[in-house]
Amino acid sequence: IDIGSNSVRLVVFDGMERSPAYFYNEKVLCGLGAGLGETGRLSPDGWQSALRALRRFTALAPRMELSGLVAVATAAVRDAADGRDFCDEVHRETGLQLHIAGGAEEARLSAKGVLLGWPGAEGLVCDMGGASMELAQIVDGDVADSATSPLGPLKLVGRDQAEGEKYIRKAVKALRKTVPGPAPRLFLVGGSWRAIARLNMERVGYPLKVLHGYEPPIPQILETLDWIRAQDHQTLASLPGSSAARLRLVPLASAVLAEVIRRVAPGGLVVSGYGLREGLLYRQMPQAMRALDPLIDACRHMEVAQARAPGFGDMLFRWVSPIYAAAGAAELRLVQAACLLHDVNWRAHPDYRAELCFESVTRANISGIDH
Repeated sequence: IDIGSNSVRLVVFDGMERSPAYFYNEKVLCGLGAGLGETGRLSPDGWQSALRALRRFTALAPRMELSGLVAVATAAVRDAADGRDFCDEVHRETGLQLHIAGGAEEARLSAKGVLLGWPGAEGLVCDMGGASMELAQIVDGDVADSATSPLGPLKLVGRDQAEGEKYIRKAVKALRKTVPGPAPRLFLVGGSWRAIARLNMERVGYPLKVLHGYEPPIPQILETLDWIRAQDHQTLASLPGSSAARLRLVPLASAVLAEVIRRVAPGGLVVSGYGLREGLLYRQMPQAMRALDPLIDACRHMEVAQARAPGFGDMLFRWVSPIYAAAGAAELRLVQAACLLHDVNWRAHPDYRAELCFESVTRANISGIDH
């Protein structure tokens, strides 16, 4: 359970696998951190909404026969004067013992979530929540420097444009000073960044809707950030894919992202669907599991669940390998994935099997592969 400044979410993973499947995923936009910048306290309406969501989640959990349940609260609860009181009431009402993640810990968990999706990732991870923004460096498969700042869009609500821009520049400069490493790629984590990425997809007519692994060109995303800030709320709300509550904060998040790109000057941008929740899972994984290829692991599980003869994919790969004697490791990896998936649509009508195979592969919720 992830208790954030905007949303409260329950995610149930289907086993602690290298490329975990999402057995259940429910989000409630509670707005727990609304008004935090002005009052220093949690939103009373958000408090009650979050309590209702947590009562529901703790009622669902035993019916799913979960092997374990971890509940983490982030910036809003961490920063609010009444954050501890909220945790106490949650414990009385639901029995949940909330762990309040520190700022650096939150940054590290988001970076570990990125490592779940990209084992060899190198660069910076930028995670924007409702009430904070974290930055972390990943090098050689591990997390190096990490830091947090009070730069969530909920902290910018109510400021005039000049004051807001000054606050953003100062906060991003301080964050970058604490995490100064190179950024061959900047991994974007969090609902605000995903909302911006989805708007960019809509604006340019991108052919996929999968956000994880999306790599928009930096000049294009900068155009979209300017476009977002020029739109009224009704225009943004008419576009599909994001909630109205999230879209109200997107223009503020756009101003922050533009400054982050300017200050960091990354070699490229990558949208990550994985963050803190996946980082919690990655933190528990033994090293042997972390070393597995998430793409191959996911395809192997799809074969076990859907193919007629699980295990035959490996035999097929060995049989066709001589054809690819001159291929590099990257191509062989894709050939192996294809062999594992070759029979997962066998139940489909033969006339539609190829079409269904294309759909199931391009729409699969798996990591370790780019668009």
